[in-house]
Amino acid sequence: MFSDTHFHFHHLTEERKLDGQAILRALAERDTFFGLDIGTRADDLFPRKNAIDGAISGLSDELKKRTEKFIQFSAGIWPDVGAIKNRDEDIARLEENISLFNKNGPKKIIAIGECGLDHHWNPSGADGRCEEDFDQKTFNGELELFQMQIELAKKMELPLIVHSRDAFEGTIDCLKNMDFHNGIIHCYSYGLEEARKFLDEGWYLAFGGGTTYTKKSKMEEMLALLRYVPDDRILMETDAPYLAPVPFRGQTNTPVLIEYCYDFVANARKTSPQQLSELVDKNIKILFDDAKQKQSNQLKAIRSFIVYQVDVIVFVPIVSDGWNNVLQEAKEADIPVIVIDRQIDVDSSLYAGFLGENGFEE
Repeated sequence: MFSDTHFHFHHLTEERKLDGQAILRALAERDTFFGLDIGTRADDLFPRKNAIDGAISGLSDELKKRTEKFIQFSAGIWPDVGAIKNRDEDIARLEENISLFNKNGPKKIIAIGECGLDHHWNPSGADGRCEEDFDQKTFNGELELFQMQIELAKKMELPLIVHSRDAFEGTIDCLKNMDFHNGIIHCYSYGLEEARKFLDEGWYLAFGGGTTYTKKSKMEEMLALLRYVPDDRILMETDAPYLAPVPFRGQTNTPVLIEYCYDFVANARKTSPQQLSELVDKNIKILFDDAKQKQSNQLKAIRSFIVYQVDVIVFVPIVSDGWNNVLQEAKEADIPVIVIDRQIDVDSSLYAGFLGENGFEE
């Protein structure tokens, strides 16, 4: 119950010094269905995983099993000035870390992000966003960093977690130009008309503690927005440790507090928090299981080829990290694999050789 599609666990434990074990215990005890730990830096994936593993290690076997089931990971680069300037190196590092993560553990990355455009100037805020730091070159670099991660999501056939703040036109234009519409507009902060445009393109909208901050003069607009979003396109998040919902505004947020967000949004939509939770869980299954299903279909196709053709796989794979999973399964089953394209991005230790212009090469 009360899934959370966006939080930053290591910020809670490493920066805010909260008890991560207590947070995970509370989530596991209420049988949380899904929790997505979000990436913001090219090199944060393994530290994030270590922070969660450390907290899980102190749980009972039953709670440990529940937690390992609901915790998932994304990987992405938030558009800070340093990342914008070093985008080529950071994207290369991000891809390398994702590949290592997917190969070395039972968990796989299920989304790219968070990434996007942020033109909210707040020098004294947590992110220190300052307009003076953004000349035209930096604006262009920010857009390119976003585009590079959209391309990565396309290549890996994964949903995208989009960060968009005071940058609606730039965000929607970029997504349209890149012809990519699969994922979440996280921490949705625009109005109903903007929501209509995102929804028309197929995006999910995620709401969190910010909705509970709505002023009385704006409450009718917020209620209309929350009622407008279709049942099959709404998600819920905390963005912990940020944006704690009322009555905890100004304090450190945690995924445990997401029930207050569910209460507010459910009330606006004239439903119960439990019914809203069921809707959100259903949407999560559809959004994130779709990527898993694509990989499963690839595996089924390969297995069918093995069963009905020969005991050697020969294929031209899509340039996708998912093919490493195919190759790994083939290796574990002692099935030799011959790869036709020498330029593909797969682990060379997992196949027997290339079928090139001059015949098979070991």
